[in-house]
Amino acid sequence: MFGKTISNMMIKPEQAPVFESPDKYGLDYEDVTFKTSDGVTLSAWLVKGGTDKVIVQSHFGVQCSRCGFTQEGKGMMKNVLWTSDIKFLNQAKYLVEAGYSVLMFDMRNHGKSEQNAWVSWGVEERKDIVAAVNYVSTHQDYKNADIGLLSICMGQGATTFAFGMEKEMKNFKNLKAMISVQPLTYDYFVKAMGLPSFLVNAGNKYNKENRNTDLTGDSFLPYVKDISVPTMVIQNQNDPMTNKGMVEQYYNDLTVEKEMLWLDLPKKRGAAYDWIGKNPDQILGWFNKYMN
Repeated sequence: MFGKTISNMMIKPEQAPVFESPDKYGLDYEDVTFKTSDGVTLSAWLVKGGTDKVIVQSHFGVQCSRCGFTQEGKGMMKNVLWTSDIKFLNQAKYLVEAGYSVLMFDMRNHGKSEQNAWVSWGVEERKDIVAAVNYVSTHQDYKNADIGLLSICMGQGATTFAFGMEKEMKNFKNLKAMISVQPLTYDYFVKAMGLPSFLVNAGNKYNKENRNTDLTGDSFLPYVKDISVPTMVIQNQNDPMTNKGMVEQYYNDLTVEKEMLWLDLPKKRGAAYDWIGKNPDQILGWFNKYMN
């Protein structure tokens, strides 16, 4: 019983609704879909700004979709991550105003994308990153555009896996820069949550025996060295769900031009996600430095 409960909390799909749309923000957009290399159909918004530079945004896992996180339906857990809804369309708006287009997509088993398995914390979702970049790179209007990656939590894990495991990521000549927001492995997350070891072990056992999923180990960390574009790492230093040493390891293992941005925010992991949408200067500054 305990194992299934922990497993559901960590990897169960269909917990991430798409709760608002770009027209609320006065943004021009198109509903689009595209397929991954293993045939999964992903649902997305192509939010339209300029045609010479595009941001591909990937979101955090389980409780999040392309538009962010809503407290609705979360019950007693609604304030654990943050104190209100987290709205990713805030950053889409300022990016569009700065001349960028933005591809906001739901990773597999999230939002309106195909629900076909369990959330894998980036391993399988790496194929979604490649598919999203490929969609932009082959799009008639954007095939010559510079591409930047705004990769958030599990999104950055999936992106890091993609750089290390998918040869195609190295072949995208128009891929110019990344912002990696709050890298976090599963092992460090469950430790930081303070779950008793018998619950963690029960969840891991249930994942392996019943869902053919193993989230333990180094996760994406061995592939950080394979990231091939300039990368800014953003982390709330007061985040209670992470390990600062692990974040520092991630940053130190980067072999590209890089910058570390430590934020001093409230003691909630979601504080940094909310901050992104309300503080455009550092985000735009990094992307503007490397993109047209």
